[in-house]
Amino acid sequence: MKTRWRAIFAMAVGLFVLALCGNASRVAAKEKTPAVSSDDPTLRLYQLLDSQYGGKLPEFYVLADLIADPNNPDRQEQHVLKIEYDKDHAFGKFRIYVRTVDKLTPVQLSTYTPKQIYDYAESDAAKFTKTDPGTFGRPGDVYFHAVSPGGPLGTAPVTEQVRATYDRYVTKFIIPALEKKGGAPGS
Repeated sequence: MKTRWRAIFAMAVGLFVLALCGNASRVAAKEKTPAVSSDDPTLRLYQLLDSQYGGKLPEFYVLADLIADPNNPDRQEQHVLKIEYDKDHAFGKFRIYVRTVDKLTPVQLSTYTPKQIYDYAESDAAKFTKTDPGTFGRPGDVYFHAVSPGGPLGTAPVTEQVRATYDRYVTKFIIPALEKKGGAPGS
């Protein structure tokens, strides 16, 4: 009699495990990320970095947009970007560090490299960490923003403005600068 109950119990456990596995595969299928458009800026950037830079870009510096100084609207500031990429990273394959300096004069632009200008700024104003292609803000993406001017970075929500800023950096500054360099990493 005990043998019969053991057999029934074993069959019940087996059916439970099979049912659980069947449900797990359906749950996993629902969590797949949507397809990424072929004109997605991050996808284009990753393809460029993989094909021309061997999937690794330890450091690359580029001057970016001019913005109004929030404390003095009559003055302009400039963003300087540091880019890192490693296709082998499971999380945070691509990172953009943003620093802010006063608007550069023509003499400064011809005298200093983007790396020197970035180092001069000393502290990051923002950081974008991107894992997979697609719109910024997907799982694996993190946005950091300075808690106070010159202060430490803290995580911040990804808003439409943050997404637009990320896309602008990638399409207007990073991709053109990397294409111009043509596979020669550096500043």
